[in-house]
Amino acid sequence: MSETVEENLARDAEAAELLVGAVDLHCHSGPAAMPRILDHHEALLDCAAAKFRALLYKDHFYLGTAHAILLEKLFPELGVQLFSGIALNNASGGINPHAVDHAAKLGAKIVWMPTLSAANHIEQVHGQGKTFPKTSKKMLDPLPLRATDANGELLDDTKRVLDVIAEADIILAGGHLDAAEMIKVFEEAKRRGVNRLLVNHPTYMIGCTDDDIRELVSIGAHIEHSICMWVEGKSKKFTPEELLHLIEVAGVDRTILSSDLGLVGSPRPVEGFRQVVRLLLDQQVPKADIRKLVSSNAARLLGLDAAA
Repeated sequence: MSETVEENLARDAEAAELLVGAVDLHCHSGPAAMPRILDHHEALLDCAAAKFRALLYKDHFYLGTAHAILLEKLFPELGVQLFSGIALNNASGGINPHAVDHAAKLGAKIVWMPTLSAANHIEQVHGQGKTFPKTSKKMLDPLPLRATDANGELLDDTKRVLDVIAEADIILAGGHLDAAEMIKVFEEAKRRGVNRLLVNHPTYMIGCTDDDIRELVSIGAHIEHSICMWVEGKSKKFTPEELLHLIEVAGVDRTILSSDLGLVGSPRPVEGFRQVVRLLLDQQVPKADIRKLVSSNAARLLGLDAAA
């Protein structure tokens, strides 16, 4: 039975209320080598209009922390905290302790293990006969990166990166490493004192099974699902039922929903949040759980004051 106009408006109002204080840990705004539908400033304005608490920009090729610092300084009246970090792809020198040390000293909040340059990513894309990413201008072909050597042991540079992350007490994200490699990295990270662990889109590119997700949670990781894969647009891949299942596998307290939006052919990040909150409401997910999924879990991982 279809909803009335009044019911739709009421549900939209519920969604808007639940997004007050939201945190997006995975916004793909520009400028970027890949085509984007909005820039960092526009993403900030959208978040401010929806009363988000914080926004974290991600670019696969550069450290975005300086942009975040300047934009927050230029527009303090908007009340949105801005963050970024570094992805350890070829453009950053790969798994490069010096790049991570600089990022941490500048104020980066997150370090992503290789994404587009990860050997797993390259193998999967080539196996599917696809080209991803599609940059605005042709770039050099990526050189495959692994966190481990030919014997499956962690590289010395990987260990040095983990030590820098532990000392700075910032987030280590798994990037596009495959599940087995990520588990190995996260286990060592935990031993070395890394307290903030994040798994990006475990069911896309990473190849996590339910048991892999449970193991990663047992290590101490939060599981991040990309909203873009559940809302209307070219990146949609999964059903509402699959999202509910994945939330159940990791647990509400260990699950984070981030947009992974800014891509051509998909909604803007804040609109993606609106759509996924509507989806969760339609699936009868309790409002307290939705707040954890879109707000408090990510705020806690960032180290933001819970009372703010």
